[in-house]
Amino acid sequence: MSKKILIIAANPAISSTTGWPVGFWASEVTHPYHVFTNKGYEVDIASPQGGNLEMDAMSDPFDPSKYSDWDELSKQVLNDESFKKLLKNTPAISQVNADDYDAIVVAGGQAPMFNFEGEKDLHQFFANFYESGKVTSALCHGTAILRYAKDSKGNFIAKGKKITGFTNGEEDDADQAAGVKVMPWRIEDELKKLGADFKKADNWNSHVVVDGNLVTGQQNMSGEEVANTIVNLLEK
Repeated sequence: MSKKILIIAANPAISSTTGWPVGFWASEVTHPYHVFTNKGYEVDIASPQGGNLEMDAMSDPFDPSKYSDWDELSKQVLNDESFKKLLKNTPAISQVNADDYDAIVVAGGQAPMFNFEGEKDLHQFFANFYESGKVTSALCHGTAILRYAKDSKGNFIAKGKKITGFTNGEEDDADQAAGVKVMPWRIEDELKKLGADFKKADNWNSHVVVDGNLVTGQQNMSGEEVANTIVNLLEK
């Protein structure tokens, strides 16, 4: 039987630091989607609250800023009618049956840093999925989920785990490019405080860390590698 993957993307939010509308990062959904569907897997997209999703403007390869104009794969996927339908009226995570899926990917973007904290259903879903032993993944700022998700014993899943995520160096680059402090807190700092063994590559290089059934990707350049890593784990 074909494998079934759930990609979880953040609902739209307003940044409390910049005032910008924020959402998910395009390539962190489109690139994994492309890998999984090319493998013949079925892919669904859900969100913490349900409803229509919006991508961060700078991640949109069609945005006038042209910041992501290089991302030809996202251009291809974003023009696919089947994919576009998945971004509309997404199911809330509370409506999703985890038993239907072989793996999950929590995508990043700016929104998780502002709205994941209060998403208790997402915290529980992620923790339960992880404890079930199935492949559980988070990418870039999607690793914000690890600041909140606790196992059934009340321990943070991140504690003692080898993980990666958006690094302090990459946050420095982002702040410099934007001319303002972009994020209200930093993945690397907070996950280290929880006792995570944080691993990182040079800024903006694809980097994936696997610890048991937990898979994490450093930033948006890691989406394809995260997806291929999940495929390899599922095909063992």
